[in-house]
Amino acid sequence: MSVNAVAHLNFHGRARAALEFYQSVFGGQATVVTYGDFGMPAELPDAPNVAFGQVVADNGFRVMAYDVPGTDAPEAPGTPTTRRENGATITEEPFFLSVRGETVDEVGALWKRLADGARVIEEYGPARWAPAFGMLTDRFGITWVLDVAAEYDRA
Repeated sequence: MSVNAVAHLNFHGRARAALEFYQSVFGGQATVVTYGDFGMPAELPDAPNVAFGQVVADNGFRVMAYDVPGTDAPEAPGTPTTRRENGATITEEPFFLSVRGETVDEVGALWKRLADGARVIEEYGPARWAPAFGMLTDRFGITWVLDVAAEYDRA
């Protein structure tokens, strides 16, 4: 038996734009099906929104996304939540997406495209634990960790 876990991102009217952007970064085939395509009357507000979407690339990248129906919430997926602890405000990210490749150049090319319009948290470059690592939050509010695979050295 084979099992795959795929990130499924929830948007509020921006799924199509996000999927198109991720396809431009990672390549592959994008599939976008709207609520209208599934029979929702065109006059309803959610009809043009994405009911099912995905990008699947030959390099192994795959992500799914849709627009949550009936919501007008402006927050993007990946929007941090905050809580108070011992008088301090703690910010928590609900998730990160991780992309790991085999070479610095391969991952670096993805980094450059994904960084367009992003907020860089940690610049892509050499790290103690990997030949290269970087972290950013893209223009859709998704936080990405990109790194190059390396053997774990216990020393």
